[in-house]
Amino acid sequence: MKTWIDGALQGQAEAYEQLVTQFRGMALAVAYQKLGDTFLAEDVVQEAFTEAFANLSKLDKPDAFPGWFKVIVERQCYRLMRRKQHGTVPVLEIEDVIQEENQAHNPEEQALKGEVHRLLRDSISNLPTSMQLAVELFYFQGYSLKEMSEFLGVNVPALKKRLYDARSRLRRSLPVADVISVFSDLYEGGKGMLHIMNGDHAADRLRQSGIQGEILVWRELYTFGPITKNMRNEKERSERAQYLEHHLGIPQTEYLKIKQLEQTLKSFHQHEEIVLWFEYDLYDQAMLSYLLHYFREQDLKNTKLNLLCIDNYPDIEHFRGLGQLTPSQIGRLSGTWHVMGAEEIQAGSEFWAAYASSDIQDHKDYLLKNTSVLPFAHAAFKAHLSRLPSVSNGLGIIEQSTLEAIREGVNSPYPLFKHVGDQLHILGMGDLEYWAHLKRMTEEPHALLQLSGVQAFPNFQQHHDEFRHAVFSLTELGIQVLNGEVDWALLRHDTSYTSWIGGLQIGEEEDKLWRWDTVNGNVVIL
Repeated sequence: MKTWIDGALQGQAEAYEQLVTQFRGMALAVAYQKLGDTFLAEDVVQEAFTEAFANLSKLDKPDAFPGWFKVIVERQCYRLMRRKQHGTVPVLEIEDVIQEENQAHNPEEQALKGEVHRLLRDSISNLPTSMQLAVELFYFQGYSLKEMSEFLGVNVPALKKRLYDARSRLRRSLPVADVISVFSDLYEGGKGMLHIMNGDHAADRLRQSGIQGEILVWRELYTFGPITKNMRNEKERSERAQYLEHHLGIPQTEYLKIKQLEQTLKSFHQHEEIVLWFEYDLYDQAMLSYLLHYFREQDLKNTKLNLLCIDNYPDIEHFRGLGQLTPSQIGRLSGTWHVMGAEEIQAGSEFWAAYASSDIQDHKDYLLKNTSVLPFAHAAFKAHLSRLPSVSNGLGIIEQSTLEAIREGVNSPYPLFKHVGDQLHILGMGDLEYWAHLKRMTEEPHALLQLSGVQAFPNFQQHHDEFRHAVFSLTELGIQVLNGEVDWALLRHDTSYTSWIGGLQIGEEEDKLWRWDTVNGNVVIL
């Protein structure tokens, strides 16, 4: 918001356009509610924007623009009403915004749908004014609850209550089995929306929630294996596929299905809106940044890009991800996303460029950037770098936490995964990734751990029931490293093992100089 206001004050045409695009629909809804005439509402909104831009320098706080502009719209309405000598303004039907591209495709179906929509509009006109406006802005205009709250000066819970009450009343008045289906061609769902998220479990919950629209589950693991800025390079993609198959057991054919996802993503212009569903941890932030890097290079045209990114949920003490939520809980998140501006998209692209860089200086520099426009980016990037060998003993944060847990007596695989996963929840680490780290810690000639009771680790293709009963113990070297007597990273340079932390390749000669300072929270180049 501040970027748009500052740009408009400097006379930037693009900033004016952003403000008009963002608030025109809301303004029209408010004006129509007052005047009951589409053409008069258009005139009022045009006058309101003229007045707002002329007085923009009087606005003390940019974040106050939505409410301030609403007051201007209402004032323009009252001026017009006085000029026209309207004593009262009747509440008329909401303008029909549902236009089928091909009315003749299925005449009977179109006639039935048209009748239902007519009944819907008639029923909406009988709702209290506050409910009418909420329905208009949310379902017909497509604004999120957060945007509506800022514009109307009404808190989000109150708006949710209005929409709930409106649906309840409509359910009683409309002769249809499921009133939500009536709205399926409007904002909350329908063919116009694409939801992008990770995790099939969370996607299933989203489908069950009643939120309509197409769902694209993005299946990638940007926290493991070789990463480059352009992940679509065929040669590097093939090398990544081989690496993931070797270390995680993911068949190359399975991984290369990412090409199909990319083809689906390319057709994003078929959708009026995209909602990115992500969380606070490194796993999600890396994926989000990759997608924002992609969208920054595209011409979005009329497609609206939205973001829902959370680190908590009411009544869930230890929130770890959307997969924890029930369909009903996910349903309550509907509309709480916000439209992303150019500044946010650019910030996501910068995260990815730094994360995927093979130059340690780019990673260091990113830590110094102001990333507040993406509130979870800094903590996630810091967690990313904490995986580097530490200055004290050459262990990354995953190895350090694992050895400490085993020393404390947590020595079987699944309790160990839960313990370390909870402690390092900022990483968002999955079990396959963790098993790969554990396996590396048991490998000779510099093994930190000894595994008893089983010979093999599970992977993408193989799940061993006996692995549950395995026991880990510290080797003599593991104890020495944990005590800071030996530097594990220096020892491992004698082997040919190579790993990646983002775009940084660990195992090359120069990375002996890269260390993470756990005390000061920064990268040290020795």
